[in-house]
Amino acid sequence: MAVSLSAKKRIRQTKRRTEVNIRRLNALRSTIRKVEAAITAGNKSEAEAALRAAEPQMMRGAAKGVVNRNTMSRKLSRLSRQIKRMAA
Repeated sequence: MAVSLSAKKRIRQTKRRTEVNIRRLNALRSTIRKVEAAITAGNKSEAEAALRAAEPQMMRGAAKGVVNRNTMSRKLSRLSRQIKRMAA
C-alpha cells in the first residue's frame, strides 16, 4: 500500500488515466467495427465513409499512446486495401 503522498497521487492519476484510455480504446474499436461491418456487407460507399470517419480517430489513438502507431497504420492500410478491392 502506498504510504507517501506522491505515491497516493500517482495511484489516483493512474486510475484516472486508465479509465480514459479504456474509453478511447472502446471508441476506437467501435469505429473499426463499423468499417469492417460495411466491408462484409459489401457496401463500398458506406465503407469508404466509415473509413474516412475512423481514420482521424485511429491516428489520434496512436498519437495518445492508446495503441501502437505501427499497429494503427497497418490496420488502416489493410482496411483501405480491402475497400479498394471491393466491386463498385
